[in-house]
Amino acid sequence: MTPITGATPLFALEAVALDLETTGLDAAKALIVQVGAVPIAKATLGGAAAYERLVDPGAPIPPASTQVHGIADATVKGAPALPAVWGEVTALLDGRVVIGHTIGFDLTVLANEARRHRLPWRKPRALCVRMLAAVAAPTLASHSLDALASWLGLETRDRHRALGDAEAAGLVFLALLPHLEAKGIRTLAEAERACRRLSGELERQQGAGWEAPVEEPRDEVLGSFDTYPYRHRVGDIMASPPVVVPPETTLKAAIDIMTARSISSVFVTSDGRPGRDVAEYAIVTERDAMRRIAAAGAPALDEPVGPIGSRPLVTIRENAFLYRAVGRMGRVGSRHLGVRSDSDALVGVVSARDLLKLRAGPAITLADAIEQAGSARDLALAWSTLPVVVRSLLAEGVDAHVVCRIVSEEIRSMTRRAGVLAADAMRADGKGDAPCPYAVMVLGSGGRGESLLVPDQDNAVVFAAGAPDGPEDRWFAELGDRLATILDEAGIPYCTGGVMAKNPDWRGSLETWTERIARWVRLSRPQDLLNVDIFFDEAPVHGTLGLGHTLFEAAYAAGRENPTFAKLLGERLASVPSPVSLFGKIRGENGRLDLKQHILFPVASAARTLAIRHGIEERSTRARLGGLIARGIGSEADLSALMEAHALGVSLTLDQQSRDIAAGLKPSRMVEIGTLTRQQRSDLKQALGHLQHIPTLLRDLMF
Repeated sequence: MTPITGATPLFALEAVALDLETTGLDAAKALIVQVGAVPIAKATLGGAAAYERLVDPGAPIPPASTQVHGIADATVKGAPALPAVWGEVTALLDGRVVIGHTIGFDLTVLANEARRHRLPWRKPRALCVRMLAAVAAPTLASHSLDALASWLGLETRDRHRALGDAEAAGLVFLALLPHLEAKGIRTLAEAERACRRLSGELERQQGAGWEAPVEEPRDEVLGSFDTYPYRHRVGDIMASPPVVVPPETTLKAAIDIMTARSISSVFVTSDGRPGRDVAEYAIVTERDAMRRIAAAGAPALDEPVGPIGSRPLVTIRENAFLYRAVGRMGRVGSRHLGVRSDSDALVGVVSARDLLKLRAGPAITLADAIEQAGSARDLALAWSTLPVVVRSLLAEGVDAHVVCRIVSEEIRSMTRRAGVLAADAMRADGKGDAPCPYAVMVLGSGGRGESLLVPDQDNAVVFAAGAPDGPEDRWFAELGDRLATILDEAGIPYCTGGVMAKNPDWRGSLETWTERIARWVRLSRPQDLLNVDIFFDEAPVHGTLGLGHTLFEAAYAAGRENPTFAKLLGERLASVPSPVSLFGKIRGENGRLDLKQHILFPVASAARTLAIRHGIEERSTRARLGGLIARGIGSEADLSALMEAHALGVSLTLDQQSRDIAAGLKPSRMVEIGTLTRQQRSDLKQALGHLQHIPTLLRDLMF
C-alpha cells in the first residue's frame, strides 16, 4: 500500500468507507451492534472486499434503536463480542483514510469501545462526506446521506444497515470528487483544511460529545530516512567501461571473463565494443549462464553467447539519481541495468550487488512509478509522493541544490512520460507515428535543474524537418497539446506565459529554431525577452535527444557572438529591489516574502546572462557561476556570495512549499518570515544585501 500523505490526490486515496450501527445515538454510551466497511482504491468502491459483522454488545438493544436499523437482541444472539472482531476491524482501517457520513460519531464510539474493553486504538486519518458536501455544495437544503445520494443521482441499498450505509457514504465520496476539484480541492490535506473551516459544523459535533472528525493536516517527515540514494547518481557507482564481447564468444569464455574480473555480467554486440547505441546490445548474466548449463549440461559451455543474451536491454541514464535505479530494478525484476549517456550510448553497468546496501536500508520512497504510469492520474499519484520526500531531505540537511535537482529530475521524467503517453494516444487514434525524429525539451528551472514544488509547464519541441504549419508541424502541434493536457491533469499546470510546445512559438524544425534563435539574438528588445531567456536553460528529455543538444549549443554560440543580446538580458536587472527597510527590518506582504522575486530570479538571470556572454555552456546557476570563477572572470568572493544567496533562497522556499502542501495550503514562492529562525533571518538580510551589487557586477563582467 502506498503511504498516504497530505499531498495524495483524493482520487488516489487508499481508503475505507465505514459505518457502525449502535445501541443509541449518545456516542458516550453507544455500543456497537454491527460494523460495515468497504475498501476504496483507485477511485473505485471495492464491493467484493466488503466487510460486515454483527456484534453482541453485551447489553440489551433499545427498541427505539431496533426500529431504526432492524437489529434486535435475537439478531445478535450468538454473534461474537467486540474484542473477538476488533483485530479484523482495525486491520481494515490501518494505513487507510476512513470515510463516512458524520464519521465523527463512529470514531468516537470506536474510541470509547476501545477504552471500555481495553483494546488498542489509534485514531485514523478521516474525512466526513457530510462536511465535504457542505464544502462542495454549501447551498444544498440538506446534507443528509439520502439527500446527497439523490442530488448526485446515486442508487443506495440496505439503508440504516452498516454495510448499506458504508457503501452509500463511499459512493457519495467518489461522486463528490469532481465537485471538490472544481473548488480547487484535489488533495487530502486540502480537503482536511476545507473541512476544518466549517467551524459551525465542528462546534455542533463537539457539542454532541464527538471527537473531531477531521484533524488538522500534518507536517510530515519520513522517519529513518536514508539520503544516500538521493545525493548520488548512477554514474557515481557504475562499473565503467562495461565489458563487451562479440556474439561468437563461447559461454565458457564469458564465464571466465566474469570470474577473472569479479563481475556478474557481460554485454554482447556485433563488434564487442562499448560506446554504441544501447539498442545494439544484449546482456548475459551469471544467472543466464547457470540456467543455460542447467538446461543443456556441459555442452552449453561451448555454445556462443549471442543467442543467450537478453534483449532489449533495461537501461538507466548516467545522470539519474540512485533512487531511480533501485525503483527500476524492483519494477522490472532485473538485477542489472545498462547505463546510457545523454546520447544513448552504453557507458557502464550497475548491478543489484552495487545497490545492495540501499535495498537493505529504509524503503526508497520515490520509486519508478512515473516510468510505468499509464495515464495522467497515474502520473499525478507518482508526483504526489514528492513533497514529503523533499521535506525529509531538507530535514536531514541535504543540500538544497541537490533537492532541487531531484525535483527537476521528477519534472523531466513527468514530461518524458507525458510525451510517451501523448504519442501512444495519437497512434491509437489513427494519427500515426511521428513524421520525423524529434525531441521534447524542458525549459526554465526544470532545464536548469532548479525546480521548486510549484512548477508550471515550460516545454518545447524541435523536429528534424518541416515547415511552419506544414504536415509535420501540425502533427507536433497535436502532440504538444496532448502533452500539455496530460501534465496539467497530473498536477503540473499550464504555463501562464504560454511557453509550451502546443503553441507555434515553442515548436519547430531544427531549421526553424535556428532562424528563431538568430532573430532573438539579432532583434530582441528588452520587452521581448521575458520568456526568450529561459530557452537557454533547455534540456532535452524525450525522443532524439541529440536534436536538443545541437540546439542548445547553437543557441549559446549565437548568444556569445552578439554581445548586445547578453547586454539586453542584463538590462532586466538594472536594479534589484530590496525588501530590507532603512532600519534593517525585512518587509513582506502579509508576513511573507517572495524569494523568487528577490533572490532566485536575479541570481539565476545574472548567471545565465554572464554564461551566454562568455560561452559557458552550463545549465545550472551554480555551474554557471562556478564556470566564471574557474575562468577567473570576476571576484570569487562576489560570485560565491551569489551562490550562497541562491542556495539560501532555494532552501527556504522549498521548505515553505513542502510545509504548505502538507498543511493543505496552495504552495507559492512566498516564505513566511515569522517562521524563520534568528540565524535564518540574519542570513537572509546578508544575502539580500549582496544582491544589491548584481547590476554593478553585470556591468563589470559583461566585457
